[in-house]
Amino acid sequence: MEVRENNNREKLERAKKRVEELKGFYIHFTIYILVNTFISTIQIMDNMRDGESFNDAIWNFGTFAVWFFWGIGLFFHWVKVYSLIPFFGKDWERKQIQKYMDKDKKEAEKYR
Repeated sequence: MEVRENNNREKLERAKKRVEELKGFYIHFTIYILVNTFISTIQIMDNMRDGESFNDAIWNFGTFAVWFFWGIGLFFHWVKVYSLIPFFGKDWERKQIQKYMDKDKKEAEKYR
Protein backbone atom coordinates (compact mmCIF):
# COMPACT_ATOMS: atom_id res chain seq x y z
CA MET A 1 0.00 0.00 0.00
CA GLU A 2 2.85 2.38 0.88
CA VAL A 3 4.52 1.74 -2.48
CA ARG A 4 1.34 2.72 -4.30
CA GLU A 5 1.08 5.93 -2.24
CA ASN A 6 4.69 6.82 -3.01
CA ASN A 7 4.08 6.08 -6.68
CA ASN A 8 0.96 8.29 -6.70
CA ARG A 9 2.87 11.06 -4.91
CA GLU A 10 5.66 10.85 -7.50
CA LYS A 11 3.12 11.00 -10.33
CA LEU A 12 1.47 14.00 -8.73
CA GLU A 13 4.82 15.78 -8.36
CA ARG A 14 5.71 15.04 -12.00
CA ALA A 15 2.31 16.32 -13.12
CA LYS A 16 2.72 19.49 -11.07
CA LYS A 17 6.19 20.05 -12.53
CA ARG A 18 4.85 19.53 -16.04
CA VAL A 19 2.02 22.02 -15.46
CA GLU A 20 4.55 24.57 -14.15
CA GLU A 21 6.72 24.07 -17.26
CA LEU A 22 3.70 24.56 -19.53
CA LYS A 23 2.58 27.60 -17.56
CA GLY A 24 6.08 29.08 -17.84
CA PHE A 25 6.09 28.57 -21.60
CA TYR A 26 2.64 30.14 -22.04
CA ILE A 27 3.67 33.14 -19.95
CA HIS A 28 6.87 33.46 -22.00
CA PHE A 29 4.86 33.26 -25.24
CA THR A 30 2.31 35.86 -24.07
CA ILE A 31 5.05 38.29 -23.03
CA TYR A 32 6.80 37.66 -26.36
CA ILE A 33 3.66 38.65 -28.30
CA LEU A 34 2.82 41.69 -26.17
CA VAL A 35 6.32 43.15 -25.90
CA ASN A 36 7.20 42.56 -29.54
CA THR A 37 3.91 44.05 -30.74
CA PHE A 38 4.66 47.15 -28.69
CA ILE A 39 8.27 47.37 -29.93
CA SER A 40 7.24 46.85 -33.56
CA THR A 41 4.52 49.50 -33.30
CA ILE A 42 7.02 52.03 -31.91
CA GLN A 43 9.58 51.05 -34.58
CA ILE A 44 7.03 51.46 -37.40
CA MET A 45 5.92 54.83 -36.05
CA ASP A 46 9.57 56.00 -35.80
CA ASN A 47 10.28 54.84 -39.35
CA MET A 48 7.22 56.63 -40.67
CA ARG A 49 8.18 59.79 -38.74
CA ASP A 50 11.55 59.63 -40.53
CA GLY A 51 9.70 59.85 -43.84
CA GLU A 52 9.38 56.20 -44.82
CA SER A 53 6.14 54.93 -46.33
CA PHE A 54 4.01 52.53 -44.30
CA ASN A 55 5.13 49.52 -46.39
CA ASP A 56 8.80 50.47 -46.10
CA ALA A 57 8.40 51.06 -42.36
CA ILE A 58 6.84 47.64 -41.84
CA TRP A 59 9.28 45.63 -43.94
CA ASN A 60 12.37 47.12 -42.33
CA PHE A 61 14.55 44.42 -40.70
CA GLY A 62 14.72 46.45 -37.49
CA THR A 63 10.96 46.11 -37.14
CA PHE A 64 11.23 42.33 -36.83
CA ALA A 65 14.76 41.86 -35.43
CA VAL A 66 13.56 41.40 -31.85
CA TRP A 67 10.80 39.03 -33.00
CA PHE A 68 13.40 36.97 -34.82
CA PHE A 69 16.12 36.77 -32.17
CA TRP A 70 13.78 36.41 -29.20
CA GLY A 71 11.85 33.88 -31.29
CA ILE A 72 14.93 31.68 -31.41
CA GLY A 73 14.95 31.57 -27.61
CA LEU A 74 11.20 30.97 -27.52
CA PHE A 75 11.62 28.12 -30.01
CA PHE A 76 14.16 26.39 -27.75
CA HIS A 77 11.89 26.91 -24.73
CA TRP A 78 9.04 25.28 -26.71
CA VAL A 79 11.29 22.36 -27.73
CA LYS A 80 12.33 21.81 -24.11
CA VAL A 81 8.78 21.98 -22.70
CA TYR A 82 7.37 19.61 -25.29
CA SER A 83 10.39 17.25 -25.10
CA LEU A 84 11.08 17.38 -28.82
CA ILE A 85 14.83 16.86 -28.48
CA PRO A 86 15.72 13.19 -28.08
CA PHE A 87 18.88 13.97 -26.12
CA PHE A 88 18.63 15.82 -22.82
CA GLY A 89 15.00 14.72 -22.51
CA LYS A 90 13.21 13.23 -19.54
CA ASP A 91 14.64 9.74 -20.13
CA TRP A 92 18.15 11.15 -20.32
CA GLU A 93 17.57 13.06 -17.06
CA ARG A 94 16.26 9.93 -15.31
CA LYS A 95 19.24 7.88 -16.51
CA GLN A 96 21.69 10.52 -15.34
CA ILE A 97 20.00 10.81 -11.95
CA GLN A 98 20.02 7.03 -11.57
CA LYS A 99 23.68 6.89 -12.62
CA TYR A 100 24.69 9.41 -9.94
CA MET A 101 22.53 7.76 -7.30
CA ASP A 102 24.13 4.39 -8.08
CA LYS A 103 27.58 5.97 -7.93
CA ASP A 104 26.84 7.52 -4.53
CA LYS A 105 25.47 4.20 -3.28
CA LYS A 106 28.66 2.40 -4.34
CA GLU A 107 30.78 5.06 -2.62
CA ALA A 108 28.74 4.69 0.57
CA GLU A 109 29.09 0.88 0.49
CA LYS A 110 32.89 1.17 0.34
CA TYR A 111 32.92 2.58 3.86
CA ARG A 112 30.60 0.05 5.51
